[in-house]
Amino acid sequence: MLLLGGDLVHIEVDVGPDCTLELEDVGGMVAYCAPRSAPRSPSQWTLDVRVGSGGTLLWRALPLVVAEGARVERRTQIDLDKGGCAVIRETIVLGRQGESGGRLKSHLSITDSDGPVLNEDLDVDGSFPEPGILGSARVLDAVIAVGFRPDPEPGAMLLDQAGAVARHLGDLMHESPMDDVWATWSEMARSGVPPMTSAVPVTAGGLSSPRGVDPVRSVE
Repeated sequence: MLLLGGDLVHIEVDVGPDCTLELEDVGGMVAYCAPRSAPRSPSQWTLDVRVGSGGTLLWRALPLVVAEGARVERRTQIDLDKGGCAVIRETIVLGRQGESGGRLKSHLSITDSDGPVLNEDLDVDGSFPEPGILGSARVLDAVIAVGFRPDPEPGAMLLDQAGAVARHLGDLMHESPMDDVWATWSEMARSGVPPMTSAVPVTAGGLSSPRGVDPVRSVE
């Protein structure tokens, strides 16, 4: 799939109560720079998801490649009703082979019936790498599980609410260990693991901020 400068893509997904929906991309997406007539026009990709009570969404998204010169604004909103859960794979690659990559501004917001679960903003530019965000890495691969407490993976961030985030930073996509994380966490979601009801101790991966705290911008 191609995403050209100035393109607007809006996707809505509605998972019914007690239903399970599995989505898998047929191919990755490459975002290219805007045409010469509008060289600074960003492309916009918006995803709005609602998971009904007791529903499950499994989306194994293939990589979004931000080619050199591209400007992409991406927004993902996931709303879970009581007992709903989701496992999402998100992969970002800055640049094609031999490129430094373009600019991506990404916002992820996940809420459940009680309020915010996860809010993140990521602003990266392959031409101007920033320490503490991606640094020299060009691949950010993540698996996000919400609505249940998955088995902890080494280095994963356990959320204050039911959920966890596992990430890999690197230079080559095939070196990412997230395939195994996806397989484990998605199978747990399919099997109907009950949502967390008790407090979770802090692990080496850290603990997310409680509800009501401002979102964190940087990604380790």
